Amino acid sequence: MANEKNIRQIAILWQGDKRQFVKKSTFAVYSLIVETHLLPAFGNLNTVTEKEVQEFVLQKLNDGLSQKTIKDMLIVLRMILKFGAKNNYCPCSPIDVIFPTDRERQELEVLSITSQKKIMRFVEDNFTFRNLGIYICLSTGIRIGELCALTWDDIDTERCVIHIRKTIQRIYIRENGIKHTELLIDTPKTATSIRDIPMTKELLSIIKPLRKIVKGDYYVLTNDESPTEPRTYRNYYKKLLVKLDIPPIKFHGLRHSFATRCIESQCDYKTVSVILGHSNISTTLNLYVHPNFDQKKKCIDKMLKSLK
Repeated sequence: MANEKNIRQIAILWQGDKRQFVKKSTFAVYSLIVETHLLPAFGNLNTVTEKEVQEFVLQKLNDGLSQKTIKDMLIVLRMILKFGAKNNYCPCSPIDVIFPTDRERQELEVLSITSQKKIMRFVEDNFTFRNLGIYICLSTGIRIGELCALTWDDIDTERCVIHIRKTIQRIYIRENGIKHTELLIDTPKTATSIRDIPMTKELLSIIKPLRKIVKGDYYVLTNDESPTEPRTYRNYYKKLLVKLDIPPIKFHGLRHSFATRCIESQCDYKTVSVILGHSNISTTLNLYVHPNFDQKKKCIDKMLKSLK
């Protein structure tokens, strides 16, 4: 192969090409995967075999990484190899790796109803803009990046709706061999994440008086022209749980709690999916719709009744 290059060289060329077509945040994720995981394992090779990729997967699992994280790495690796084959830099054969069977279903971190009520009552009785953010998450299910990027102009108290149009995140960038981070405000992760979420009466009653006196371009969590970033807000949230003597769960657990309460209230699954901004209803079903024992028994009894 006249134009043969190693994987490191191909990855550099692929990044230069890919940069033109993806969001800055997406490109930053790809670059981090390449630099941290793929180049140390495959960078000096001219071809990548299925056996080598399988060994890579098993090693990453042994290192404690999740299957989801490793599968994301393989997506990037396949894109690089496909790019290399298309430009005659390297051969590319199908790579089919096997993951060990995951016999334990991961339980979602969800607040108990008692804990959720305790948090919401605390916010109602102890208003701060930072506390308001937690109340908003429990009332809408928005992601932490979407919350940190929320400005007062995104909240329409006349129509009782919150417009989700942007997100904020800190990304890792490598330029001219130098690594640094950057706080980036961008559109949400997918087209379906751009959405309008109705406010509850309780949330509206808190926000409506504020909306009349705040500046529209100020960020909700800081009530200032500068935002807070997700990492900082997570730390505040953790301290609040300790203060309220509530068992620790990740901040994303607030989103899970909102979705779980919706499903428990027998909201239709499609509507919940749209509110959450999932790109596919199957994501909602797989995460949140798990019939309990009573529901399964009722289903079987109903089936037997039909036979009679």
